[in-house]
Amino acid sequence: MQTATAAAPLGDIATPLKIALCGYRSNPFSGGQGVYIKYLSKALADAGHSVSVISGEPYPHLHPSVELIPLPGLNLYAEENHLTALKAPHLGSATDLFEWTSMATGGFPEPYTFGRRLRRYLRHHGKQFDIIHDNQSLASGLLDIQAAGLPLTSTIHHPITWDRDIALAHAHTRIEKLGIRRWHNFLRMQTRVAKRLEHIVTVSENAKRDIATAFGLPGERITVVPNGIDCDEFKPIPGTPRNPVQIITTASADQPLKGTQHLIPAIASLLPTFPDLKLVFIGRPKPGGKTEALIEKAGLWPNIEIHTGISNETLVALYAQSSIAVVPSEYEGFGLPAGEAMACGVPVVSTDGGALPEVVGDAGIVVPAKSSGALAQAIGELLQNEPRRHVLGQSGRERVLREFSWQQAADRMVQHYRRVIG
Repeated sequence: MQTATAAAPLGDIATPLKIALCGYRSNPFSGGQGVYIKYLSKALADAGHSVSVISGEPYPHLHPSVELIPLPGLNLYAEENHLTALKAPHLGSATDLFEWTSMATGGFPEPYTFGRRLRRYLRHHGKQFDIIHDNQSLASGLLDIQAAGLPLTSTIHHPITWDRDIALAHAHTRIEKLGIRRWHNFLRMQTRVAKRLEHIVTVSENAKRDIATAFGLPGERITVVPNGIDCDEFKPIPGTPRNPVQIITTASADQPLKGTQHLIPAIASLLPTFPDLKLVFIGRPKPGGKTEALIEKAGLWPNIEIHTGISNETLVALYAQSSIAVVPSEYEGFGLPAGEAMACGVPVVSTDGGALPEVVGDAGIVVPAKSSGALAQAIGELLQNEPRRHVLGQSGRERVLREFSWQQAADRMVQHYRRVIG
């Protein structure tokens, strides 16, 4: 861990920055935020800046050029039994006690408790950094960091109010709705904090509009810096034979936001025409959850292949073997799975949920969100049209190379940092 030394004078725009990139959970297998931390930190370091990632558990996978500063919490999601995870050493910490109590009663305390730990760390070490960059914790502690005069910005990938509202729309019982509202109770904190933050960055124009509406913010306080895609890692594998009836998609713990509940009926409706159809899931649906129930009801298990916790190398190989990638989300702040599939030269069928049309553009097929019929029609037409699949695959790769490199993202982010500092 670095000692508390003063940040160097900024000088001109070529002067490297000392950047603290902060995430309450940053493992790339725990969601898009972990992917963001991994690749943005490397791109900033590649551009010549000094980057330290300050993270709670699960920790990120970082390039050797990026320093990890761990801020361990209770990491309760990794525990088999949340109730017995509280140990004697935790009893002396108000932060640990709050994290355990909130989790035990159905809440999601990690953003708040990470903010408390981050505030404590930066009270002693903050002056060594030129910029503090929060990755969507929107924790109360950020307001104290901002009030202390430390240059601060926060990425909001999309307003989590969308996740809550979509989950509520798909809930069937009063108990289920109460649980959803309880888990999303942290949104009260995030809304209050977002209203008072001076600098916010987001990943798409659509997300900017939705954040401004959800949090009641003026648009001029929100800067758009699109995500990047690592096109050296996500790329076509020449010579790999594609399975003409293999479709690949990303599952995410039964979140209605991701639209799996619309994809499963679409696949089922295609089986009479394509009985050998295979659906490859990246990520495991929640055991015993709604996605598994849908698969069981449709009799789709013989057509399903699940991969979880895999390396990017394996993921790229699966893309290379697939003929179509489907992104059925009801909403995306950006849509990394769409961009990664396009970078691999896989034709994409995507909904128009959130920012997905900004990513896919005219290099894929975009259909209305929440429509199993529209997904089935687009997938079926592509399955029968190999030349169009080839054209869309090439167009997607070219679009990502042109619009969404991490180098471009890092350059734009540094411009934003210098405005915040200035």
